Amino acid sequence: MALTPQSDDSPARKTLIELRLALLRVHKTMIEMERREYQKENGFVNSGELFRLVVDHPQFAWLHNISEFVVRIDETLSAKEPVTPEYTSSAISLARKMFVPTQSGDAFQKKYFDAIQTDPAVVIDHAELARIFANEAPETGTA
Repeated sequence: MALTPQSDDSPARKTLIELRLALLRVHKTMIEMERREYQKENGFVNSGELFRLVVDHPQFAWLHNISEFVVRIDETLSAKEPVTPEYTSSAISLARKMFVPTQSGDAFQKKYFDAIQTDPAVVIDHAELARIFANEAPETGTA
């Protein structure tokens, strides 16, 4: 399975891969942000410890939504069926709703808002997501 856009990929597949890569970047950036915060209280964390923390520690639990989203995209990209424009549009719509940084949203959106306020790297990654969202027309029906 190619995880970077290939010249023979359909436009829907290319866009889904771009979304996947952008989600992975923002996920990695926020893991590093949480790692720095955790280390302020608890000392240095190596890669093995970080993996355990990301999986099991409550401080990192809010990031599980992103990993689960990427896994669903990976399953679609590795399936025998071609990626449909409808699936890609639906995935982008879901990501657009999920990555609304707001103080009045769900728990993830609030944490994401805080991350954008405290880490310039998250702002840069969010800009890439916003570019992908802007290139895909919002869904017009009710979900």
